[in-house]
Amino acid sequence: MTIISTPLRRLALTVLVAGVAATGWSQSESVPQDQTAHVEAPAASDANPPHAASTPDASKIQPSVEQQLKAMQNRIAELEHEVQAQKAAALADSADTAALKAGAKEVVARTSGIAAGSGSSAPQTAQEPPMEAAPNVPATPEIRAQTTTKGEPFEGDWTWLNSNGHAVDSPMSTKYFTPEFRADAHYMLDFNHPKDDTMGGATESFRSNEWQLEQISIGGDIRIDNVRGRILAMNGLFATTTPRNDPSVQRGNWDLTGAYKYVSEAWGGYHWDVNHGLNVDAGIFVSYIGLFSYYNFDNWTYQPSFVSSNTPWFFNGLRVQWFPTKKLKIEPWFINGWQSYARSNGKPGLGGQILWRPKPYLDFVWNNYGLGEDVPGSPGISRIHADYSVQVKVYDNPKKLLDKIAFTVTGDAGCQYGGGPAGGPYDPKGLSPEMGSSSTYAGGVNCHNAKNGRPKDAFVGWMMYNRYWLKKDLYAITLGGGQMNNPGRYLTLLPPINGATAVTGTPYFTENHGDRAQMHDGTITFDYMPSQFITFRAETGYRFSDVPYWTGRGGITPPGAAGPSNNGFPTQYACANGAPSGFGYGNLIAAENACIGAGNNNGGSGTAAIWWPDLRTNQTVATLAVMVRF
Repeated sequence: MTIISTPLRRLALTVLVAGVAATGWSQSESVPQDQTAHVEAPAASDANPPHAASTPDASKIQPSVEQQLKAMQNRIAELEHEVQAQKAAALADSADTAALKAGAKEVVARTSGIAAGSGSSAPQTAQEPPMEAAPNVPATPEIRAQTTTKGEPFEGDWTWLNSNGHAVDSPMSTKYFTPEFRADAHYMLDFNHPKDDTMGGATESFRSNEWQLEQISIGGDIRIDNVRGRILAMNGLFATTTPRNDPSVQRGNWDLTGAYKYVSEAWGGYHWDVNHGLNVDAGIFVSYIGLFSYYNFDNWTYQPSFVSSNTPWFFNGLRVQWFPTKKLKIEPWFINGWQSYARSNGKPGLGGQILWRPKPYLDFVWNNYGLGEDVPGSPGISRIHADYSVQVKVYDNPKKLLDKIAFTVTGDAGCQYGGGPAGGPYDPKGLSPEMGSSSTYAGGVNCHNAKNGRPKDAFVGWMMYNRYWLKKDLYAITLGGGQMNNPGRYLTLLPPINGATAVTGTPYFTENHGDRAQMHDGTITFDYMPSQFITFRAETGYRFSDVPYWTGRGGITPPGAAGPSNNGFPTQYACANGAPSGFGYGNLIAAENACIGAGNNNGGSGTAAIWWPDLRTNQTVATLAVMVRF
């Protein structure tokens, strides 16, 4: 607005002064034309100019000019006052600034007219009525995104945490929407060199000696008027390898695997401005049992240890997030079950998380799960699980080459209980088919010990990682590993032998109550992070199992006419030539005879008439990965 008043004042003053000068000389004295000529240009031959009759009296002219100037100055002040009044009225309505400019132009025109048409030495006293202010137009109310009066929780820099990721900015975000894009591609080399390039026993390692796209996701977070939502699509290997571990979809109808396989997170909810936030969300959301994030970019390593890899990545249900202080979150869950799209039996799962960050260098998380009946076909068996972690940043000096050090420790314990009385024999040593057992136990289980003819189903494990950041977080090195003991194998990931899933099972690696599974692993990881939005990762890991479990050189895919190929019947023993035998677990002799009778035994007899997967007790894997997150 200042660009109107200052030039206006200068223009009005210039015009008025010019008008005053013109009217002062022409109207204060009536001077004949010839005398005016003598005054302006006297003849050179006139020694004595004409008397006062031919020359204007200066004493009469001077007061008249002063009066005109005084009057015009007063008028300018009045006009400036009018402009200021119009400015104030126009500024009250931000949508009507055009009216202010039009009013200013009219004042300029009126000022010029006054200066040019003044015909008297007396001040101009008549004033035109001020312009009416334009009517106020109510502004459109602004829709807020999400309001937390006391401030959002967990303020500060938490990019050092395992599972949080090192990205701090979201350059594409708007007031209401924060988009998210993730890409994760890797090359893995299994030193067992399986001829079918198939790996098992993990949630991040699937194919050997190939480049694979593990994850490609796009979505984001929406916040409008305290209504919340998040969607993250899931494509790549994760879209197949994660749903295949859920056995709940076999109960009832509708293709839940097909419905959800391309979604990693999808929920909606509402935020109340209570304390530091109160949220209620329903849909598919991440669990964080096992500390590590669902997404490898966020983690310190590519392949986490068993207490993370073998525990849930997501839940389907409802959660409540309450932040009573800026350092504490309490989050109960009401969910379908243990990483399941549906209920496996009658009871749903209950659980929750408590997250406490008392200091910028300290993070505690406690996850608990219970009640859920998560064993398909065993409606009386319930599961409980506790997962507790601590993360500590012990050193932080950005000026040094070694600028940061942190470590994490996670401990897990759980079991299954109930299911009725004992129901058949089981191998007391926990042996399974690959170790010479064919037990068919189908009764109840104990949580703490094997007694009354019922085996023990339990899980105990831990993991620990140390991370070192170098050169202002440009590089990082992580060392760590863990161990698990899981009698009953209810959390041991099923190898994809002949295309087996958690729904089908396989006769070659059973998950019977009491089956043993003791494993440990270790990794060393190097990260190069030239930008907060990308990580180049190199990792080497070693894993051991006390029973044959990892893919060996012979592979875990039956032979076919064009090379290793699943025969479409993962529940059955395969013949030596790869054809299905027609018989599954508990019917090995019948399967042998069927293969021999059909000529599918490749000349073998007994167990040689059957194809057997090549399972080993150890595995060493090297990984190169490129991970992006915006």
